[in-house]
Amino acid sequence: MRVLIVEDEPYMAEAIRDGLRLEAIAADIAGDGGTALELLSVNTYDIAVLDRDIPGPSGDEIAERIVASNSGMPILMLTAADRLDDKASGFELGADDYLTKPFELQELALRLRALDRRRAHHRPPVREIAGLRLDPFRREVHRDGRYVALTRKQFAVLEVLVAAEGGVVSAEELLERAWDENTNPFTNAVRITVSALRKRLGEPWLIATVPGVGYRIDTAPGTGHEGGDSG
Repeated sequence: MRVLIVEDEPYMAEAIRDGLRLEAIAADIAGDGGTALELLSVNTYDIAVLDRDIPGPSGDEIAERIVASNSGMPILMLTAADRLDDKASGFELGADDYLTKPFELQELALRLRALDRRRAHHRPPVREIAGLRLDPFRREVHRDGRYVALTRKQFAVLEVLVAAEGGVVSAEELLERAWDENTNPFTNAVRITVSALRKRLGEPWLIATVPGVGYRIDTAPGTGHEGGDSG
């Protein structure tokens, strides 16, 4: 999952970004409305986390533009205002959830995952495919009943692949969904992470490489096609 954090307090924004990384959620930061609109125009985000009181176009204006774009992107508003009428106005603008400061980072991560699940056609919280069981809330993965310990980045990549339900996901999309904007677009991080992830999951290989296209979860692992450890 990749989210956009729109927050004008650098310390707060960086603390949120770093906390979400621990939950295997990639995040970019915009310190003002203008930067937020620029990032939204060039990147694809799963969720926007908006502080309502920011320089430039306000959080409210950003929310209105996201809603008007018909992108379906969920909005979580983040603010110090905790009065009921403030929350009501936020929901009227199109917010899907509301969290008042101060808050626990773990609660923010849980709310983001709940929003992501609702966005994706009410998919079940625990996802299963080809003997693989992925629980995004507990950040646990089991294969054929065996617990598989993954790094945060490996989990993030696997989550994107599982959500594709056997469809092919390009390296570019994995880079966009599981890494943040500071990542070198020419990096081989995707190939290295997928290779390590494949080994962690064990044989028969569950992640198939589709040459020149990308990667997918092999719903019939062990058949020998499109697999291997070539990246």
